[in-house]
Amino acid sequence: MSVKEFSYNGPGHAAAQLRHLTIRQLRSLAALSAKGSVTAASGHLGLTQPAVTQQLRQLQDLAGLPLVQRTGDGMLLTEAGKEVLTLAERVEAAIMDCQGALDLLAGRTGGTVHLGAVSTAKYFVPHAIAAFSKRYPKIEIKLTIGNREEIREAMHGYDLDFAVMGRPPADVTVDVRQLGRNPHIIVARKGHWLENDSGLNLTDLVHETFLTREPGSGTRTLMEGMFQKSDLEPIIGMEMSSNETIKQAVIAGLGIAFISAHTVAHELTEGRLIVLDVAGLPIVRQWYVIRRSDKVLLPPAQAMFDFLGSEGSNYLPDVPEFGGR
Repeated sequence: MSVKEFSYNGPGHAAAQLRHLTIRQLRSLAALSAKGSVTAASGHLGLTQPAVTQQLRQLQDLAGLPLVQRTGDGMLLTEAGKEVLTLAERVEAAIMDCQGALDLLAGRTGGTVHLGAVSTAKYFVPHAIAAFSKRYPKIEIKLTIGNREEIREAMHGYDLDFAVMGRPPADVTVDVRQLGRNPHIIVARKGHWLENDSGLNLTDLVHETFLTREPGSGTRTLMEGMFQKSDLEPIIGMEMSSNETIKQAVIAGLGIAFISAHTVAHELTEGRLIVLDVAGLPIVRQWYVIRRSDKVLLPPAQAMFDFLGSEGSNYLPDVPEFGGR
């Protein structure tokens, strides 16, 4: 390609014509400068060689000066071409700044997400938040932890964007994403007299003292339903509002506990707690990410809702296999 292929109208051409240039023309010049030939520039831009040549001709006509020249080292920019290249770089920078501002206004790279989670979910939700925050560092996450009744009540309002819980509330119309399995088991301290027994039934546990969450807790409700189906009633030793307290009390030998396996994964791995082999257990529920159907999610909240729905299961604690010895 020779320089004659890029005709121009002479120095008298009005510089005001540059106002009619296009982004594609500027990008063609920038690609030519970076790659050294029209062939390489066309490959970089994903355009045909004639298309790039046409863009360069049009840009040079608008500039009124030759922008490129052929040399032994390939196609190089003239001084006028370098000036236009500087303009191209400024335009690209302005586009990036504008995109960043629009993303911020739209909430894609900034803003706040209000997330609720039942207390049992606190063993994995922070890990999911950390992974999401690495991907979207400008989004602020506000996390509210409560028992099932507290989170269910919060879902009646609009303060929470969405919540992580084990069972969607029946009195609120919600959109649901399944997050993963939530197995519930009965644990005891290491060395408990039933540790090596297999095939236990709930009747074998009626004389055991259960340490449990407060009424309104999802785990408490699930445990009571389990015993009611067998027409049995557990002995409740202490009610506690914290899974951490329940774990420590079980380790101390104050009783046994029906609990989500995700809350005791670490203690089971360390051998400080053991799983009692009880027929019908584990009871497997599901973790869900839920939002009010009429709650409009801004882009940051929608991004996190989608993230938890598609990748949240990756952050569930590893738990041992249950059933059989």
